[in-house]
Amino acid sequence: MEMKVYVVNAFAEATFGGNPAAVVPLQEWPAEGLMQQIASQHNLAETAFVVPQGGDFAIRWFTPSVEVALCGHATLASAHVYFHHLGVERDTLVFHSKSGPLMVKKAPGGRLTLDFPEDPPVACELPPALAAGLKTTPVAVFKTSFDYMAVLAGQQDIENLSPDMGLLKTLPVRGVLVTAPGKETDFVSRCFFPQSGIDEDPVTGSAHTALVPYWAGVLGKSKLAAVQLSQRRGYLACEWKQGRVLMTGRAATYLSGVIYI
Repeated sequence: MEMKVYVVNAFAEATFGGNPAAVVPLQEWPAEGLMQQIASQHNLAETAFVVPQGGDFAIRWFTPSVEVALCGHATLASAHVYFHHLGVERDTLVFHSKSGPLMVKKAPGGRLTLDFPEDPPVACELPPALAAGLKTTPVAVFKTSFDYMAVLAGQQDIENLSPDMGLLKTLPVRGVLVTAPGKETDFVSRCFFPQSGIDEDPVTGSAHTALVPYWAGVLGKSKLAAVQLSQRRGYLACEWKQGRVLMTGRAATYLSGVIYI
């Protein structure tokens, strides 16, 4: 069995920036265990598997250790592959997922826009393991559908974090989002997912479905600029719009190849 594979850097403003995702376009689903083995072999934050569904597509995402219900950067990468390598000439693609239909649209300047459902965070008590794992006391703590979200005072606090991944891994959630006002952007963030086999994710589209509604409310504006302060950096132009979160960024192919099974 042979499968085509692409590695695409999503939300990247530099050759080695953004978040690399593997994209495997298929005609039908392989066995779930095989998809997990392929994702483990790739050892990237996510590997996306995509098959046609009617006039649209169905998508599934796997980290090196688990399947996840939502992934933004690998969806952006998948749209890039279909637009730039597989000859799809439409301006909008729809990917059906465990989190519902997700849209990706062409945007000016060769960029792409994710159109995802919002996930407004809800205020909650500070779990002791979260404070201990972050080695700091957040200004506020929230719960999203998947994660804890901790708000810190400023960008420097985000940059200085050196979390205890062993403690964060004990939290009964997908991961931990940490955010603060930005120095040159509306807000900044870092995202830690040791529970999913990813200590720090370079750029996390799904996290911004919670971060954007929160900061839109705090700042009183619907359009926001965001940077995820991982080592690779991720840049997102965001908009909160009628229960949806729009996230625009660039994608660039790093490599293409063939998987031999």
